[in-house]
Amino acid sequence: MEPLPQNGAHLLSPWEPGVLGLAVYAGAALLMLAAILFLTSWLGEHKPGPAKDLPYESGILPTGSPRILYAIPFYLVATFFLIFDVEALYVFSWAVAFNDLGWTGWLQMSVFIAVLFISLIYVWKKGGLDWGPESRE
Repeated sequence: MEPLPQNGAHLLSPWEPGVLGLAVYAGAALLMLAAILFLTSWLGEHKPGPAKDLPYESGILPTGSPRILYAIPFYLVATFFLIFDVEALYVFSWAVAFNDLGWTGWLQMSVFIAVLFISLIYVWKKGGLDWGPESRE
């Protein structure tokens, strides 16, 4: 697509036809969403009941306390897993593109791994990896 000539008469971008198509698409999507929400609320069954008024999922009656206590090490393991899983994703994608990135990519990945290593040492020194029953100081 070629841009329209710039003679000052166009108030919008020279890529106006593309923006118009995007606006039509967004408007159609919003209109369809509104129609589906209206039709489901109008045609759907309405059977109120005591179980459906409770703050629980799918109308199932609760059978105990909704509060389940998890130990803090559970959350620490989950957080560390996410951090190192994302790190592995970056390292793997770097390894795939190693020949194309050259020494610049190697330097960037070295800095990335160094920052993560320094962060791991910081967490270790602060006691974030001490999960045993002994108290932290």
